[in-house]
Amino acid sequence: MKVEIWFDFVCPFCYLGDAKFEKALSEFEHKDEVELVFRSFRLNMEYKSTVGKDIHQIIAEKYHISYAEAKANNDNIAKAGREVGLNYNFDDMKLGDTAFAHQIMQYAKKYRKDHDLIMRYFKAYFEEGLCIGDQEKLLQIAGDAGLDLTELNRELASGALKAEMLKDEAAAHKLGINGVPHFIFDGKYSISGAQDPKYFLAALKKIYAENNNLN
Repeated sequence: MKVEIWFDFVCPFCYLGDAKFEKALSEFEHKDEVELVFRSFRLNMEYKSTVGKDIHQIIAEKYHISYAEAKANNDNIAKAGREVGLNYNFDDMKLGDTAFAHQIMQYAKKYRKDHDLIMRYFKAYFEEGLCIGDQEKLLQIAGDAGLDLTELNRELASGALKAEMLKDEAAAHKLGINGVPHFIFDGKYSISGAQDPKYFLAALKKIYAENNNLN
């Protein structure tokens, strides 16, 4: 079974959704038969207009709500995160362009290190105050994850990784995906959002049964 997951590094529900899906996967008896394919989807916020603003103000302006409402919404996300072992630190989050991070993720796919890298970037951004657009820090983390930085920089310069990122986004557009996280199972079934692990687990079981004529 192939599960494609469109996400962005600055999407708090993507971090939450990954944790919930991983919990479901850990309880799925056929988890070794599930292939995860991560797909790029940038939320396209106007990063230049966010300089000097904290994440609560940015969210308030983006969704036309009050600062207090934005902070309350973020507090609720943080509470949901704690329930699955995540420690969101909204006050220290530093928004930035995620294109560079997505391109490194595309490179990591070749060595099956993409999920590990995604989780490290998520933790760094959502919990440790990393500016997600800091290319030097992103490369450092990639190197720490065991990626060959010489080869990575060569592929970044060639434009091949950007092309892969854009290909994922074009596929999302074609499929009508306009928000993340978005999960597609075997190219047939879609689930949007950070759903309950039981919901993900039920979907995995249902699709596995269909694929193996167990119904």
